[in-house]
Amino acid sequence: MLQIQDLTITCLKDQRILLDHFSYTLNHSDKTVIIGEEGNGKSTLLKWIFDPSLISSYAEASGTISRQNEIIRYLPQELDKTYHSKTVYEFFCDEPCFFMRTPADLSRIAADTGIPLDRFYSDQIMHTLSGGEKVRIQLARLLTADPGILLLDEPTNDLDIETLEWLESFIKKTDAGVLYISHDETFIENTADRIIHIELVKRKTESRWTASDISYSEYIKRRNAALSHQEQMAESDRRQDRIRMEKFRRIRSRVEHEQRTVSRQDPHSGRLLKKKMKSVKSMEKRFEKQREDMTDFPVVEEAVFFDFPGSCAVPPGKRILDLDIPVLYSPDGTLLSRDIRLYVPGSGKICITGRNGCGKTTLLKKIYEELSQRTDIRTGWMPQDYEDLLDPDLDPVAFLAKDRDRDTVTKVRQYLGSMRYTTDEMTHACAELSGGQKAKLLILKMILDECNVLVLDEPTRNFSPLSAPVFRQVIRRFGGTVIAVSHDRKYLRECADTVYAMDRLGLHKE
Repeated sequence: MLQIQDLTITCLKDQRILLDHFSYTLNHSDKTVIIGEEGNGKSTLLKWIFDPSLISSYAEASGTISRQNEIIRYLPQELDKTYHSKTVYEFFCDEPCFFMRTPADLSRIAADTGIPLDRFYSDQIMHTLSGGEKVRIQLARLLTADPGILLLDEPTNDLDIETLEWLESFIKKTDAGVLYISHDETFIENTADRIIHIELVKRKTESRWTASDISYSEYIKRRNAALSHQEQMAESDRRQDRIRMEKFRRIRSRVEHEQRTVSRQDPHSGRLLKKKMKSVKSMEKRFEKQREDMTDFPVVEEAVFFDFPGSCAVPPGKRILDLDIPVLYSPDGTLLSRDIRLYVPGSGKICITGRNGCGKTTLLKKIYEELSQRTDIRTGWMPQDYEDLLDPDLDPVAFLAKDRDRDTVTKVRQYLGSMRYTTDEMTHACAELSGGQKAKLLILKMILDECNVLVLDEPTRNFSPLSAPVFRQVIRRFGGTVIAVSHDRKYLRECADTVYAMDRLGLHKE
């Protein structure tokens, strides 16, 4: 069991409170997901639980934690760079508990994580593994310690659907308590039985958290119903207040008029009118008290708002892509696939899926390289590694308004505001932004450039479960062409006109 009491985490740079007086208990077998918008401190919370020194360079924390001798293991969002050049065997050797495990233990762990038994002793270099292989290997290493608590930071990133389904099964079956972050709505719906929702409201100046012992779908259903009911009550209270105040103003106006016109020779009427005015003032105080007790409108974290202009539409009959690749090789010369044929018409929304390592990203880069040479279309590009396009030293405004023209800067700031960037965040270097904020930045660039063809590699992987539905709506409304690689099951269902599965024999319609 893990107990957190009265935890407050404050960002050192701007003294913004990320988490305010947070308390929570995680028991064995609990499957708790942490949700919230990008940059709300979710990863910081996991790091602090595992090792407070991991956040000491950028945040300070107060509060207590009781681990009760639990063995806790942590899966970071990205593999530590110190392991990139190590072999898989060397990676396992850095976990002291690895040498305490018997062959039977390792056989059980291999079965649990779906890796061959000899993988523990592989000399393959870690950075050459696919996304799914890295997650399985890292989880296998965590399990050699026989942990009672697992902390997983976005383990679903870059996983193919087969591996996602395996990970869902693993989380549901493990006896360990699991506290995890994920942006995959389907994954959350299939695994979480408890929800921690971290919000930054009032333009990110006030932290708020909610803990619920229910499934994600039930939480969203109850939350939306509660917010709708509160909004209706708030509107009803204000409607009643307007009726009361209109009545009050008529009464006060009539009494004031009678006081002005009463004859000085009629003291009895004057005294009666003074009593009436006293009653009116008493009524006013009573109405003011009722106004103080009115239901507040719900204060929630503002949703992102953006859309592509109408100029981004593409005629349905226009030929966007007619691709024929006899053989596709990886950058290191490995054969990935052959006989790839793909035709994409204007306004088509194409999605490519397939197992990790089959060459989807390599194919998508080739598609972008070809389309970016065209002058009759405006092609936008979202790579899997955002740093391929972002200058880590530039702030968002400088990245989007490189000419620094005053009108352009004003327009950029307005767009950033619609993406819920605060004024401070607009001045942060791109290197300091969260993955979701970087993704939004690339989308804004496409909007400002009025791109009518979008080439997107895993576009939703860094959007929170609350922002992703907005993004999917934008893609559905988009009048241009979209060619994407994605394993997001909701994106596949809601945004793709045609889905292709990629393997060594090419592309196949799903």
